[in-house]
Amino acid sequence: MVGYVNTLIEIYTYMLIAYVLLSWLPSAKESFIGEILGKLCEPYLSIFRRFIPPIAGVIDISPIVALIALRFVGQGIAAVLLFFIK
Repeated sequence: MVGYVNTLIEIYTYMLIAYVLLSWLPSAKESFIGEILGKLCEPYLSIFRRFIPPIAGVIDISPIVALIALRFVGQGIAAVLLFFIK
């Protein structure tokens, strides 16, 4: 069970990284894959963008904070599952 949670967190992490990399290429973000990643990643990233403004109006560090938070949440869920399983 914990393996499934870790795998899902890892897949979503890669999706977030791909979405951030696609944001550097304007035409790639409008592609089919870019739109799908946007629909899956933007709701999660928007939570962090509300609280973390871009640095100098250009550099958005909210994806970095979102990835760190995702790791912590994933580890917390894994710990709770291990607690209840054992």
